[in-house]
Parts: sequence; C-alpha cells; structure tokens
Amino acid sequence: MTPVISVRGVVNRFGHQLVHDGLDMDVMPGEVFGIVGGSGTGKSVLLRTMLGLQRPESGSVEIEGRQVIGASAGDLQEVKRSYGVTFQQGALFTALSVAQNVELPIAEYYAVSETTLRELAELKIRMVGLPIDAADKLPAQLSGGMVKRAALARALALDPVLLFLDEPTSGLDPISAAAFDKLVLYLQQSLKLTVVMITHDLDTIFRTCNRVGVIVDRRMISGTLDEIVRHEHPWIRAYFHGERSRAVQERR
Repeated sequence: MTPVISVRGVVNRFGHQLVHDGLDMDVMPGEVFGIVGGSGTGKSVLLRTMLGLQRPESGSVEIEGRQVIGASAGDLQEVKRSYGVTFQQGALFTALSVAQNVELPIAEYYAVSETTLRELAELKIRMVGLPIDAADKLPAQLSGGMVKRAALARALALDPVLLFLDEPTSGLDPISAAAFDKLVLYLQQSLKLTVVMITHDLDTIFRTCNRVGVIVDRRMISGTLDEIVRHEHPWIRAYFHGERSRAVQERR
C-alpha cells in the first residue's frame, strides 16, 4: 500500500538549533496517525513542513505522490486542495461569521452563487454537529468546543481526503474532548478520511489513533499503539507508562 504522506530525511534547523535530523514518516490511507513528542521536539514545525508552509534545510515531503518541498505555487495549490487543517486555537477569522469562514475556501476554488455557498457552508456546519443558528455567529460568540467544530467545518469545506488536526482537544473539558474525538472518528469513517493529528492528550491517542509517531532524538519512532507502548526508549516509556497513562489505559 502506497503512503498518503511520505516524509524522508527531513532536516529542520533554526540558526544553531537542530530540530529534526533526518526525520522519516509514513501515513497510510484511512488511518488516524497521532504525532506526539516533548516540548521543543518540533511537532508544529513538522506540521508546517508537511503543509508546505515551512521549507526544511533538506529532505522531501510527498502528499498523494506529489512533492510538496520546492513545488511551484500552482502545484502546491493543487496539493492544498487535497487536505484540510485545523490549528490549535481554531484560527478562524474573527471578523467573519462561522458560515463566512467556511465559505471562504470554497469561494477561493469554485465560482458558485452566494446561495450555493451558503448551502454548502450550512451542510458542513451541520456535519460537525453545530446548530444551524451558529452559522451567523462570530467566533467570539462561540464556546471553545464550538470553535473547534467550526474550524473543523472549514477544514472540510473542500471535501479533502486528508485532515490535519493540531491539538484538536486542547482546552476542552474531558466530556467535550471525548465528544470531539467521537466526531473525528465518525467523520473519518464516513468520509473515508486519512487523519494526522498532533496531540498530547493520552485519552485522545488511545481513543482514536491506529498508529503513533513519537519525535525523539530529532527523529521519529512510529508503530501501532501497542508497539509504541511496548517501546523501550526512555521518553516513550515515561510518557506511556506514567501515572496518567496507566489511569487512561485502565479506563479502556
């Protein structure tokens, strides 16, 4: 099976600080792949590299067989059509309503009427479990959980095959986080998405991820959740066998 995402030999450096040193990663079609790592290991830098927002010192990134690093503006635009992304704080345009935020990427790629734009936006808003009256609200009028869902609706605007989620449950209470995880799994299965998520939430990892990639020593160790839990690397053992991790696994 051909990976949806293939990262090879990525080196990221900021001045004298080496963040990634030959990092490799594969994401297979239809899986939920979680990326974890300690503070300063470059999780967000890796995400930006995969999205084509950060050019590494060396290495390659392919999404659906198309090269991201060094791609022309036109080619990169085509790659961007294949994925949706949510950022940690939602990154919604604060002066636009929820519906207008969702309409924006559709209008960028398709010449459709205002009526069609609104209908498509409302479809996505309903899809993520928001009430339809949220469509005309500004982000500041929404709860934290609703902002996450609105950002997810925008990420799904162009019917992507690949979904990137940056700390999707950060700032949510346990009940809201569990509901969001359930929503992600429902959408992943019903829309046949491949999902890549950066998360530090152990509950989310155990609830949603098929495989996990751990950034340690400037590279990535990846495997199934069971393989990662059994790994002998000291940081991985501390992370997956600490008191909180044991409590999470006991609840499974």
